[in-house]
Amino acid sequence: MKNLKTIALALLVVLATTSATAQNKKINVEKSKINWVGEKVTGKHSGTLDFKDGVIIFQKNKLAGGIFTVNMTSLTVTDIKAGEGKEKLEGHLKADDFFGTEKFPTAKLEFKTIATKSAELYTVTADLTIKGITKPITFDLNVKGNSATTTLKVDRTKYDIKYNSKSFFESIGDKAIYDEFELSVALQF
Repeated sequence: MKNLKTIALALLVVLATTSATAQNKKINVEKSKINWVGEKVTGKHSGTLDFKDGVIIFQKNKLAGGIFTVNMTSLTVTDIKAGEGKEKLEGHLKADDFFGTEKFPTAKLEFKTIATKSAELYTVTADLTIKGITKPITFDLNVKGNSATTTLKVDRTKYDIKYNSKSFFESIGDKAIYDEFELSVALQF
């Protein structure tokens, strides 16, 4: 009986120590930014998205996890001024041809595996959910102090966004939009 109590006490100490070393840091959604660039044969467009919420997790001062929600209804175009087609493009990107934000108002990213490349650089494999479709994505994340940055490419066709994709519509010529779009993410926590 005494051994059983000792084992139980040791287990409690280990569990308490483990949970005490984990740090969940909420991101500052006002200061964290997502910039996007989508390219087509005849040019490109850029814009922003806002985070709804997010947390980055550290274990013994090393990146251990993260989960983020993006407000897809916040999608804006920044390379066109109001009155020059900005509202039309934003509306089309929010429509079912692209992100269908009425039905899918959020996108999610959840870290699954993390490999340390150096003191401040990690390779993250995460599940990215867009339009209710979840696919794995891998990218490098640089963490320094209370910030983290990454640039990653997303293949939109994996999320049933096929509008003007040469992968699906071979004869569209110069109306083609490239399958990958780029995200530059800056987190503050």
